Amino acid sequence: MSIRVLIKDYPYRAIALATDTHVLIPRYSTTSTEQNRSHNASQTSLSSNGAGAARCMVEFSAIDQVDLGEYRSLSALSVHGTLGLITVNGDVFLVVVTGASKVATVRPGETVQRIHSVGFHCLNSSNYDHMLNDEINPYPIDTIDDEGFEMGFGRGKGEAPLEHPCMALKKLLSSGTFYYSADFDLTRRLQQRSSDATTVAIDSLDAGFLWNSYMIQPLVDFRSRLSQREKDALDHSRILTSAIRGFALTITVPASVSPIRARGSGLPSSMTLISRLSCRRAGTRFNARGIDDDGNVANFVETETIFWSPSGICFSYAQIRGSVPVFWEQATGLLPGQQKISITRSLEATQPAFDRHFENLELSYGAIHVVNLLSNDKPGELELTNRYRHHIKRSTLNNSHEKEASRDHELLQLTEFDFHAETRGPGGYEMASMVSQWIQNSADGFAYYLSEEAEDYAKTGQNGGDQINRQSSTILQQEGIFRTNCLDCLDRTNLVQTIISKMALEAFLGHKGLVANPDFWVRHGSMWADNGDALSRIYAGTGALKSSFTRHGKMSLAGALADARKSATRMYINNFADKGRQNTIDMLLGRLMGQVPVHLYDPINDFVVAELNKRSAEFSESEVIYILVGTFNLNGKTNGINEDLSSWLCPSVDPSQQCPEIVAVGFQEIVELSPQQIMSTDPARRQQWENAVKRTLNENAERHGREEYVLLRGGQLVGASLSIFVRASVLKYIKNVEGSLKKTGMSGMAGNKGAVAIRMEYANTSLCFVTAHLAAGFANYEERNRDYKTISHGLRFQRNRSIEDHDMVIWLGDFNYRIGLSDDKARKLIQVGDLETLYENDQLNLQMVAGLTFPYYSEARITFLPTYKYDIGSDRYDTSEKARIPAWCDRVLRKGDNLRQINYDAAPLKFSDHRPVYATFQCLISKVDEKKKEQLSNEIYLQRRSVVEDTTDDSDYEDLIGYDSIEPGLPPASSDRRKWWLDNGLPARSLVQPPNSNFLPNPNRPSNPFTPSLEPDWVEVKRINHSRTLDFSPSSKSSTSSLNSNKPPGRKLIAPPFLPAVQPQLPPHIDGSGGTLNHDRNPNTRVNSAVSTTIFPALPPTTSSSPAAIRSATSRKPPPPVPKKPSMLCSTITPTSTPSPPPPDAILSNPSAQQRHPQMPLPPPPQRANAASPSPSSSRPLYSAPEEKDPRKLQPRQRPLGGRDRPGGASDEETGPPLPPRQTGTLTAVLGPGLMDERDEDVLEDLRGWEVLKPVK
Repeated sequence: MSIRVLIKDYPYRAIALATDTHVLIPRYSTTSTEQNRSHNASQTSLSSNGAGAARCMVEFSAIDQVDLGEYRSLSALSVHGTLGLITVNGDVFLVVVTGASKVATVRPGETVQRIHSVGFHCLNSSNYDHMLNDEINPYPIDTIDDEGFEMGFGRGKGEAPLEHPCMALKKLLSSGTFYYSADFDLTRRLQQRSSDATTVAIDSLDAGFLWNSYMIQPLVDFRSRLSQREKDALDHSRILTSAIRGFALTITVPASVSPIRARGSGLPSSMTLISRLSCRRAGTRFNARGIDDDGNVANFVETETIFWSPSGICFSYAQIRGSVPVFWEQATGLLPGQQKISITRSLEATQPAFDRHFENLELSYGAIHVVNLLSNDKPGELELTNRYRHHIKRSTLNNSHEKEASRDHELLQLTEFDFHAETRGPGGYEMASMVSQWIQNSADGFAYYLSEEAEDYAKTGQNGGDQINRQSSTILQQEGIFRTNCLDCLDRTNLVQTIISKMALEAFLGHKGLVANPDFWVRHGSMWADNGDALSRIYAGTGALKSSFTRHGKMSLAGALADARKSATRMYINNFADKGRQNTIDMLLGRLMGQVPVHLYDPINDFVVAELNKRSAEFSESEVIYILVGTFNLNGKTNGINEDLSSWLCPSVDPSQQCPEIVAVGFQEIVELSPQQIMSTDPARRQQWENAVKRTLNENAERHGREEYVLLRGGQLVGASLSIFVRASVLKYIKNVEGSLKKTGMSGMAGNKGAVAIRMEYANTSLCFVTAHLAAGFANYEERNRDYKTISHGLRFQRNRSIEDHDMVIWLGDFNYRIGLSDDKARKLIQVGDLETLYENDQLNLQMVAGLTFPYYSEARITFLPTYKYDIGSDRYDTSEKARIPAWCDRVLRKGDNLRQINYDAAPLKFSDHRPVYATFQCLISKVDEKKKEQLSNEIYLQRRSVVEDTTDDSDYEDLIGYDSIEPGLPPASSDRRKWWLDNGLPARSLVQPPNSNFLPNPNRPSNPFTPSLEPDWVEVKRINHSRTLDFSPSSKSSTSSLNSNKPPGRKLIAPPFLPAVQPQLPPHIDGSGGTLNHDRNPNTRVNSAVSTTIFPALPPTTSSSPAAIRSATSRKPPPPVPKKPSMLCSTITPTSTPSPPPPDAILSNPSAQQRHPQMPLPPPPQRANAASPSPSSSRPLYSAPEEKDPRKLQPRQRPLGGRDRPGGASDEETGPPLPPRQTGTLTAVLGPGLMDERDEDVLEDLRGWEVLKPVK
């Protein structure tokens, strides 16, 4: 798909990458004064533009929704995609691939392109539009420039009057060592990626081999915020490009030379070699050595040999190389003896990083066999060898609890092969093949990856005929890897890796009974020689030494002279050019000081996503489905196929669960294991059991009048199998069904252990089922933990989905965890039915509690007896000589917030030494009406776009008369009508409203609103419409609710002095126990009560406040002095005021009279000890005695410090909730003595104003 580069200069600068259907438009956005500078100003470092990242707006939409009339073509040639965005000297550049050619075809439809040239287009300046025309030669020549790159065909050195700031990056990216693929994930080997993936999801790539990860990450983050429809459109457009560095080449193998020939076809086969150089610790020869603290090593390369035949057979074998994983350095020097090796860390300080490196390798590849080619004659290399050996012996991968474990079952093995010593004799480099006898056992155990295309017959539908589909199925997986190293991991390493690759191909052909002819091996050797030259040129600056022998199988005089010339060239480059090359690599990877990635945002799309989340109820709904899962270790038996399986698959459960929508069945040891079975998978036995399960399910469905079940998908790895059955009526909701498998076992020898997984999407909820058979052995719980980690990390679906990337996950199988008790004790506990003690000693339970396996998974309560090991055909536990301890080997674990387990039990099927286990679940499924969602999304998008465009037009053209912009695209100056720094004319102060009255701001969120947090903005708090301490009469409730409803929302502030001209509100109703009868406990009430009292300015007290009222308030012991507030906030009440005389009795019993006489204070309440509870039917006075209540139901209020008991004998436990703020002035005397106890004087004084009071003598 061709991609055009378009540019618009006015009114703002923008660059568009347009395909036939969609367009991606990044646009620079100024965010700081420094970035608004004139572009004539010079900047000398990447960090000079401040700490903030450059900000760019980006838009992705259909091409018919964008007016491209204002854009012009930047080049007549189309580009091949973008590598991302990068900031250099304060300018933001869009990097595009302008030239590429196809160099490899892994399988039909999977091509690899080699990058020949790139272009840098500045988003914020036009100064560089006509520069960077020098062409860089991507092909190797002998002329090296000052920066260590091959000279090109453009101008010579020193002729350019002004060099582009990205020239060094252009030379690096155009050096012919970068590759990309728009057809498949080039960062992963064949075994890790799915065969039916049609597009490359940029966010699923392996960042360790993605060399443009720093530049492409902003666009990846932007993609993650798009809807699924827009994500798919962006992936199909192939605008985003992923690049690796290394080598890729396909050699055609004619049918006459190919060892595997397709019947009736003369099509040629192909052999491909792909090397992926890691970018984790990238650098040049003397600048990148050894290991770092994260476990990354220098010059780490994964090399994969692939052979494909037209018959559908595909072979893959991977190897790795990397620097010795210890902390060491080597100084440059003009003479070989001056390049001294120095180890920079102690043994103890190195071991953690060493272990981290090999643990990562074990998770990715399985067992590791190290082939060390260092010399024992050179002191520096000998010291590295000794260190290497020491750390391998103390590696965590070899600390097995089984002391009697053989060396062949170690996860990390070492072979020391002194390459120089072995090839020094008359045999020359041919003696290097002797290494095969030292590694043959591991090579046999590691095996290789093999897939074959099988014919799948499917019904065409209406006619009922069969349609033949060819699908690739995995036959064998590679279970370990060779890690080869010398000092530089170049020349010696490449030759030995060629030998190992040949060993793997010979083993593959030997299993097929085939032999390759010499012409085939010549092509193989030539391809590996090209690989060695390419990797050596990247790391050391020249081609590989000894490539003549690798290419032709013998060393000639011309080859020796070529090696001498390469050595001299290496010396020059390493001493004089490597520093510049290293800086350029660090710039590309974003590792220079002050480098920050470009920040991308799409304001329109972000607004649409946020609005859709708020309005999700308009297009989505939830539904509950039922799931049944069952696991059974068959012990290789087949006599149960014709037995009744209904007790296991159709148990006596609730009628609503009798016919679940999904049934997942996992088997272990479905076949008797043998070397022939381990090498290939026979699906016949699995199909027999699938038919038996389907028959049982359909008989049960017929009894209950439900539709029949159909087999959705099945998968098998040697003895483990998983089959998913669904009711026919729910097939329309299921999509994206995928299967994957992962074999485990020490060094790949235990082929009967592993996992099979099937994932699907039911409506809009992703489900994943995993059946696993983990390592056996009573004490091998650590190995079982490691098996889980291997499966969880290594098992991948399409687009690099892992098991954990699903809304719901269920594990079922024979996990082989045992009970840590003696056989006698375990059997006695079983006899008495003490399952609790057994479970307390269960290994899986203990390991999960310790967080060592199955993190965040849950298991239902076990109510059934241990399921292993029985005498076949009986209920007796093992009576054989081995007398296995009974254990719950067969388990079901779950994870997911939308999952609820209902049943968990075992079934009484006795034809195996295990008992089958089943579990039933309720699962909440989300259903999204995609049409309605898309329609709503388009409506919101168009509405928001029109608003933004109107504002943008206003911003571009308003007040432009007589105004010269610093740069096109900058906003105009502010005017009397608008301010450019306010978005869309919004006020400067934001008004944040909760979704409804039941929501409050979340107190757990960080105070900084821009700090990322998983906490929601609002939390729902149920409102309490009455006090929980006493019952209220209807009149009291209505009066308090009316008061509450008339108060608008506001902030809680201290009440100002009383104004006589304004009618005050009544004080809160107080019950006899001191509890308030209003909504004082309701947060909304506390907030609302402040508005009516905070709109008045503070004024001096009026004449209505008698001196007696204030004098009464100060007659008691004053509080301790407090800091004085500013005078403008203080009340002017004097401590000599006296309370007003009490009001008439008519006012006490008539609320309306209180409103007519607001200045008149209320008398104190009656003594609580003598008060009687009024009858509900009577007219209730304002103050009443408390009712008799259970003291446990009363909510005590926190006592202020320094308080004393209440007058009248009221206890603290009877204290009601805190009183609301009260107005000062006259209302301070309304309360009167006895309304608040003496301990509450502090609170009362705070409400009057913050004057420092002195005691009255």
